[in-house]
Amino acid sequence: MRIKFDEDSVQCKSPFGAVQAGSKVSFAVFAQDGVFVNRINVIIADDDGESLVVSPLCYVGKAETGVSKFCGTVEIPKAGLYWYRFEIDTEIGIFFKRKSDSEDYQLTVYSKTYRTPSLFKGGIIYHIFVDRFCKGDDPDVVPKKYGVAKRWDEPLTLADPDGVYRANDFYGGNLQGVIDKLDYLASLKVSVIYLSPIFESSSNHRYDMGDYLKIDGLLGTEDKFRELIEKAAEKGISIMLDGVFNHTGADSVYFNKFGRYDSVGAYQSKDSKYYDWYRFFDFPDGYDSWWGVTVCPTVNKDAPGWRKLILHKGGVIKKWSEMGVKGWRLDGVDELTEKSVRDIRRAVTSVDKDLTIIGEVWADASNKISYGARRHYLLGSELDGVMNYPFKEAIQSYAKGGSPDSFVAAVKTICSHYPKRSLDCSMTLIDSHDTVRALNALADFDASHFTKEERARLRLEGGVLYDARRRLKLAATLQFMLPGIPSVYYGDEIGMQGYEDPLDRMPMAWDDVDADLLAFYRRLASVRASHKPQVTGDIDMWTQDGLLVLVRSARVRALTVVVNNTDQAAPLGDLGGMTDLLSGKPLHSLAPLQAAIFETRKS
Repeated sequence: MRIKFDEDSVQCKSPFGAVQAGSKVSFAVFAQDGVFVNRINVIIADDDGESLVVSPLCYVGKAETGVSKFCGTVEIPKAGLYWYRFEIDTEIGIFFKRKSDSEDYQLTVYSKTYRTPSLFKGGIIYHIFVDRFCKGDDPDVVPKKYGVAKRWDEPLTLADPDGVYRANDFYGGNLQGVIDKLDYLASLKVSVIYLSPIFESSSNHRYDMGDYLKIDGLLGTEDKFRELIEKAAEKGISIMLDGVFNHTGADSVYFNKFGRYDSVGAYQSKDSKYYDWYRFFDFPDGYDSWWGVTVCPTVNKDAPGWRKLILHKGGVIKKWSEMGVKGWRLDGVDELTEKSVRDIRRAVTSVDKDLTIIGEVWADASNKISYGARRHYLLGSELDGVMNYPFKEAIQSYAKGGSPDSFVAAVKTICSHYPKRSLDCSMTLIDSHDTVRALNALADFDASHFTKEERARLRLEGGVLYDARRRLKLAATLQFMLPGIPSVYYGDEIGMQGYEDPLDRMPMAWDDVDADLLAFYRRLASVRASHKPQVTGDIDMWTQDGLLVLVRSARVRALTVVVNNTDQAAPLGDLGGMTDLLSGKPLHSLAPLQAAIFETRKS
């Protein structure tokens, strides 16, 4: 028999998506005549598979000729992850309506007390890898006593002479350089600067923390960081830091494997006050580390000393938050315990409830399973948002010619699973410091058969580059118009290229700016900045004659985004003749690989 239920349609499930604990959820199921239906039940189970609700849907009449409509309302009192299906009892037997043969529909229920800060919502994040962004003239910069200092135009070090990559080449980008470029960032309507780690470390990426309470001397001083916070705030720009709390560096005041610190580290003695921070299985060289990378020994999050350093008065979170930092991105949040994530949230919000906490999650954060256990991130006591990698995958796939229907389905899934308040605080990205740069990822060019050394020298050019630039503009338009906060990785806006780490972390190409691409990003940012109610409002999506249509609306005003990812021009239909906010021109059709944004009214 034919049963219709669409979880993304408010005609079938209202309200759309995640719901607040204690609120009512209405369901409507449509059954095509042909087999008599005795009864339809909605069965809702918790994440352990225990049925909590078995509620009948009542027959309310014909929705249309030959189609019967059954409706009902249920209430879930407690926050959590739930799953539901429909049991259809008919004259010929019992059937079940599920999302698929092996999966029920998901229902995310978040806490009544869940609130997310508004400061970042509707804004634009700019992600800076400080050593590679800008080398400001700062007399306070302290040169490293180890590693290799590079000129801005020198190639990256891919391995030391012994064949090991140590991330120890430094280009001298610093906090003064970020200050020097604040006007540039303001021209891109940036509202949040997300800094990759800036605390003392032996590497250029600084994810192997040496001392959480010190700014790395190569980047500047604590006073210089305070100056950055203050001068950025004058331009309406907030600072978000990278919180690396799963591990420290082996070369750190806490572990001190190489004896560079004037302390007794855990590696040096079992009597060290830091010894219980780590898990040794064969002291001193056998210890747990992040994915087996021995320069990043994993921390025991229950160690009292670690908790005091990270969470308590005078510790990491409170020191830098009280200085004026407005957000924290939690690196590798899957590696942290749920308790430590909740503790971090409490520490952050105790300073200022309006500080934003974003977690690095590479999959659907609403139902993530990590290390064999369900993780809870968006129910009310954990994160405000996440890095939205599922959106990245959907955008890149579509921009490379993928199905518009598949794009709509992928985006609607995340919109359905995340509370809107979480989605509005999540980073919408198309690449990052951990991925191939967007321009290279979108190019019709396979670099996999080249060696890493060859990829370091590869540059897209000619028709391949021309095509990749058009796809990047298309992808960026979706990035800026989808729910969440677009996060621009430094240099994407000027056409920087680069493959896998560290090739995606080259020095900012200030002398090789793609002026047309930069102008496009500025126009796109201006459209977003001048339509904040719409880009934080409702979303609707559909496909029409091969085009992707996306509508962001608030009250009676809307932005209608139309995208053509094909190699053929496409007419705009009813939108024909309207002025595209990106080009400033009236359009009657969309060229191949073109996106347009129109001011419309909410239907």
